[in-house]
Amino acid sequence: MTYYEIKPGQLLQQYIKCYYVYESSSTVAFEDTVFPSGCMEIIFNLGAGNWQTQPGDEFITHPPIELWGQLNRPLPVRSVGSNTMLGVRFYPHAVASFLPEKVSLFNNQVIDYRDVSGKAVSTLHAQLQETRSWSKRVTLLEAYLLKQIEQAGKRLGKVDVVKDLMYELRHQDVYKTMETIATRYGISARYMQQLFLQYTGLTPKLYNQINRFQHSLRLVTARSTSLTDIAYECGYADQSHFIKEFKAFTGTTPSGYSINNSPVTLATHQQEEASPLLAY
Repeated sequence: MTYYEIKPGQLLQQYIKCYYVYESSSTVAFEDTVFPSGCMEIIFNLGAGNWQTQPGDEFITHPPIELWGQLNRPLPVRSVGSNTMLGVRFYPHAVASFLPEKVSLFNNQVIDYRDVSGKAVSTLHAQLQETRSWSKRVTLLEAYLLKQIEQAGKRLGKVDVVKDLMYELRHQDVYKTMETIATRYGISARYMQQLFLQYTGLTPKLYNQINRFQHSLRLVTARSTSLTDIAYECGYADQSHFIKEFKAFTGTTPSGYSINNSPVTLATHQQEEASPLLAY
């Protein structure tokens, strides 16, 4: 399995966290679980294999162009056959610039992006399949994304407001300052919640919970401190609260979690340790 991340061009850096390449030449299927990250993604499947998810009792095969909605619970996945994938990982506030609908409509789903984006993305997918150079593929992808930004119109104004609100929430206690933050921007706390849900798919409270969980996941993976210390460092009231929330987002307890049982998370973690984002 190969996984690496690519830094977006300057014009898209405020919207795109990274592009990433995933390649697997193995014909042996493997299963994993994807955890809530706070980010939505679009993935172009360029190989002969496919990915599947299990939202219910059975695995469902993904379409050629996947739109991943916000997750608020763990989602089992399966890789089948030889896969080549190009992904776009959006910042939480930015994906609304590329979608005509409320972002919350896509929560806990993997849908066919072609159903909400029109014919242009199908043309892009065909061009990506015909091109073998990753740098040229990213150039094609960026041209498409920039065009989508140009067509976003009035949505961009509120996207910037949500971005600022998210910054405030990351640096303050959401349970004590929701009203204060909303008032500072001349809006009510209720309207602030509606903006968040429409533009990120998350409530402010859930956004903070996922950020806190992701921080705890990195510390649990490192295994360099106790669960009690992790709980307090991440802002949990106590270890019991930490364990309960960790299990809700992963399906397992912190003590029972091992990154070695999660090929996708392991590949991502190794990329983060190995080097910064690659230029293209």
